[in-house]
Amino acid sequence: MGLIGIYLKEAIEEGVCPVCRILEKHENNVIGEILYEHVLDPEVDRSFKKSMGLCTYHAWKLKEIAYANPLYGALGVSMLYERVLSHYITSLKKGDAREEECPLCLLSREKERNTIESIATRFDELFEIYKNSSSIFCKRHFEMLYNYLRERDLPKAEKLKEVQIKKLESIDEGLEKFISKFDYRSKEAPTSREAGSPILAIYALRDSLIGTNLQKMCREERRRLFRGGIFGD
Repeated sequence: MGLIGIYLKEAIEEGVCPVCRILEKHENNVIGEILYEHVLDPEVDRSFKKSMGLCTYHAWKLKEIAYANPLYGALGVSMLYERVLSHYITSLKKGDAREEECPLCLLSREKERNTIESIATRFDELFEIYKNSSSIFCKRHFEMLYNYLRERDLPKAEKLKEVQIKKLESIDEGLEKFISKFDYRSKEAPTSREAGSPILAIYALRDSLIGTNLQKMCREERRRLFRGGIFGD
């Protein structure tokens, strides 16, 4: 299967959307590297100043990871953001407080795209693993993978769709059973799987906060491009 295949297989076997899981680990690793090794890196400093720090989502994630780990603490965050804040003050005085896109959003979108392509390339190796797992692609990543496959191999795309529908139907069945257990006539308590079905339903339809953030960034980028006339009238 190869190292990448094994990496994807392990993500699938973790019981959530494998793409969201990979993105979460990627973001945590990048933030950890910044806090541990690159607080004083001139390139990181330039990047943070251009974007006025990280976006709201990634800025709070940086804070959470830093404050939760005694090895990082508040010092790295303070050093990074003191320089950004100082730069912002200077920019305001000059009347030129422009900002570029969050560098971690750019990295995450690239990682997301590469992960979708890697899964599609190894579809034959991974399909049965996904089919028989408790994992389910969130709506965003299912649609990205399905559309990628549909353009290149329609039968594979349809196989994926069939399995996705079965997984969604299983969640829906769990919801129905969970609801029915609250009927006064019911003598059974909800199973752990049924109790988890409301969270799974939200997750399957609206993905993780990572996917939501990337989706928002994509919409904002499209609006920016249209405003700038890049796509014409």
